[in-house]
Amino acid sequence: MALIRSIVHLLVMIVTVIPYTSVILIVRLLGGSSAARYRVARAWLALCVDSARWILGIRTRITGMEQLPQDPAQGVVLLVKHQSAYETFLMPAIMPHPLAYVFKKELLRIPFFGWSIGSLDMIHIDRAQRTRAFVHVIKRGRQLLAQGTWVIMFPEGTRMARGERGSYQASGARLAIDAGVPVVPVAVTSARCWPRKAFVKTPGVVDVSIGRPIPTEGRKSDELMREVEEWIEAEMRRLDPEAYR
Repeated sequence: MALIRSIVHLLVMIVTVIPYTSVILIVRLLGGSSAARYRVARAWLALCVDSARWILGIRTRITGMEQLPQDPAQGVVLLVKHQSAYETFLMPAIMPHPLAYVFKKELLRIPFFGWSIGSLDMIHIDRAQRTRAFVHVIKRGRQLLAQGTWVIMFPEGTRMARGERGSYQASGARLAIDAGVPVVPVAVTSARCWPRKAFVKTPGVVDVSIGRPIPTEGRKSDELMREVEEWIEAEMRRLDPEAYR
């Protein structure tokens, strides 16, 4: 049954991404704003999350939303634990601000999905050009943060298996320090239901815990990232103790 449900959910995403992408491209062609294009993309991502609840039985339990800055002009860099594709759909659906992902440019080649994200205010990088990529993240990130878009990054760089810790990279902390905005750590236990490389998903609850904003003024990037890592990993152990026995 779990296999059938997983196939059905995948088909829902494949079928629905086509009309949503078409709308995004039409809005762009007609000169529509980036905010309008983002709203269409967010609606599709929310549909993916909702259909995961209806079809797969994956529910979300969120704590800490009250920690997020209330000032609409306040920029934020979200640093999120990455275990599966689920949180990439979920974060824009639940956050009160438009989000800009930092992602590898190869994703732009994916039909419809890649065309969509290529039409949004995102930050795509060439991982083969590490220095140039970092400069681009800082420059573009500052522009987006200044216009009210929050930047979201996965500091481990890739999806991690349940109970595992990756190598936390300091680029997100450097961006926040350079832009003068706080970082917000986020722990997500998505691998309980949606494992990193598994096609079959299982019913259950994905916990999302949002930490308090951490000021960046006067901080060093490595020290700041260590604080983020310690908070996220401690929170992951609290939320999903079975994974860390």
